[in-house]
Amino acid sequence: MRKTLSLKLLPSEAASELIIKQYIAQSASVTPSAVTGYIPLKQSIDARGKQAWIHLSLEAFINEPFREREPGNFVFKDVSRAKQTVIIIGAGPAGLFAALQLIGAGIRPLLLERGKDVRSRRRDLALLNKEAVVNPDSNYCFGEGGAGTYSDGKLYTRSSKRGDISRILQRFVHFGAEEKILYESHPHIGTNKLPQIITRMRQKILECGGTFLFEKRVIDFGLEGNLITSVKTADGHTFHGTAVILATGHSARDIFELLLHKKIGIELKPFALGVRVEHPQSLIDSAQYHCLTRGDFLPPASYSWVQQVNGKGVFSFCMCPGGIIAPAATSPGELVVNGWSPSKRNNPYANSGIVVSIEEKDVQAFKKMGPLAAMYFQQSVEQKAFASGGGRLVAPAQRLVDFTENKFSSTLPGCSYLPGLRSVAMEEVLPPFVQQNLRQAFRDYGKKMKGYLTNEAVVVATESRTSSPVRIPRDPVSLQHPQISNLYPCGEGAGYAGGIVSAAMDGERVADMIAVKYP
Repeated sequence: MRKTLSLKLLPSEAASELIIKQYIAQSASVTPSAVTGYIPLKQSIDARGKQAWIHLSLEAFINEPFREREPGNFVFKDVSRAKQTVIIIGAGPAGLFAALQLIGAGIRPLLLERGKDVRSRRRDLALLNKEAVVNPDSNYCFGEGGAGTYSDGKLYTRSSKRGDISRILQRFVHFGAEEKILYESHPHIGTNKLPQIITRMRQKILECGGTFLFEKRVIDFGLEGNLITSVKTADGHTFHGTAVILATGHSARDIFELLLHKKIGIELKPFALGVRVEHPQSLIDSAQYHCLTRGDFLPPASYSWVQQVNGKGVFSFCMCPGGIIAPAATSPGELVVNGWSPSKRNNPYANSGIVVSIEEKDVQAFKKMGPLAAMYFQQSVEQKAFASGGGRLVAPAQRLVDFTENKFSSTLPGCSYLPGLRSVAMEEVLPPFVQQNLRQAFRDYGKKMKGYLTNEAVVVATESRTSSPVRIPRDPVSLQHPQISNLYPCGEGAGYAGGIVSAAMDGERVADMIAVKYP
């Protein structure tokens, strides 16, 4: 017999398979020995009261042999001699999942990645953190796996309309992710584990006859009528394919400029910009779990909030419990910060982006740049942050209460950001309306979450790569560009995703449409 149950457990109980089986037996009025196993379906934490609880839904096997969870059913064909080749520009989640989906349809993918493979990329990140050397093609945003590979690996999304979330998670498990991502309410792989998974995806693409090329920065498109006939890279090579998937990520400014130069339609897209705030993890734990010390069976606590201030959205973004703030600039002379966590989330700090929505009316000073106005506004703030920090990627910072009161911080608390901090009044960096909305939002949230508004926390500028400031239009049905019939804008950089899972789903959708058009 199989039975679906929902259990409310203490954290210590949820960590014990023996105790869970006892609860199953009690619910089914059988002895624990009759319970042969169970499959977790959904797991979440309820920390609203003084006692934190784990809610666990599961499928129990009673008096019958236990069967493991059914693996994802994925098709991998030999495409080495396929009649159709599709060029994929960018090997982030959108590009990788598009490639795997094309292989399932019998189409050969040719991936062009401007950055390096995950192993080589790690060395460039070490130089970035320790020596403040920015490689414009290999950094936290560019390289195999895209921005998510070395910036956390969060797999949470609300974008169920865009595709099958469970299928994407099963893909990750197929390539080595832990099975728990299938049932946790906020699944997370971790920056220390994602590179191996991404490497296995690349190996599968190559095994099936696909092509995967690194250090191939695209600099031009060959156009004939309404078709892209060729793609040229900076090293002088030219590539040809039936169709082109453009999956370059939210920071490929040179691609946006190339599209504008080639008169291929693009549009200004609202995005968000602000700061990254870092607290001691113990403070967030105490506030969220209503305790002095987090228990051994609870994960480091997180938080999430969104509110309206002066008619603008202010919200937390990419919250990293037990995490690290990292330099995410893609060009010299700019300062961008992001956050990531290892799989264990065992660092002493918790950080989160807190950002303000930026709309077309906010970037009027750059209106002469047309559809790139928001991009140049974004870049200008990053350049101010770099200058205020004094160079070498030292970041401008203020204590949190000092920021809300517009006071200079004479000292700064410890911080995970390796290049270092410099005490700066944020009015030197952030636009006035961003400062004002952030200050009010921090004050408001400080009233809701005990201990949040404290000078033990530090505000670091600038968190500006929340999403693409440009949208590349496409037909809502065929997913092709309205001008170029074989160009398929895809993923976060094109304005159709907001993270690893939604980008992966968008990659699969685009691949499916290409397979229909070019069988």
